[in-house]
Amino acid sequence: DAVAAELGTPLPRFSIEPGRAIVGPAGLTLYTVGTVKPVTLDDGRVRTYVSVDGGMSDNIRPALYAAQYHAEVVGRSSHAEPLLARVVGKHCESGDIVVHEVQLPGDVRAGDLLAVPATGAYGRSMASNYNLLTRPPVVAVRDGASRVLVRRETVADLLALDEG
Repeated sequence: DAVAAELGTPLPRFSIEPGRAIVGPAGLTLYTVGTVKPVTLDDGRVRTYVSVDGGMSDNIRPALYAAQYHAEVVGRSSHAEPLLARVVGKHCESGDIVVHEVQLPGDVRAGDLLAVPATGAYGRSMASNYNLLTRPPVVAVRDGASRVLVRRETVADLLALDEG
């Protein structure tokens, strides 16, 4: 206060944007596995492509910034040997990769739930309706109780702005 008064300038205002360091780890994205497809690579290794019901429309960060994420099957236990997997989205883009390389249970299958942690930052704010996909809901969970904060979009929501 004294220095600002002596200089004849107003007291500076500071604002803080908590950002990804706080918000990122607080969120996770939950996907449903659609298909599982093993592909033999040039070096003889097998990489299994695991497609999910989302992708670059709900998390563009891997495509834009090469952001790295992890994934794991949740909701069931598995003792299967792990396999090398690439988690991909449902968009018609070669860059629609959610997780580039991750070890998943060898029995990963359609219908499994796949959790991708630390996606709390920018997912919702950067989400789009690319390929006419609806945006997922935002759900808060605290002490085992869940509450919908933002409902899932519907096809009617997508078409509501169309005039003709």
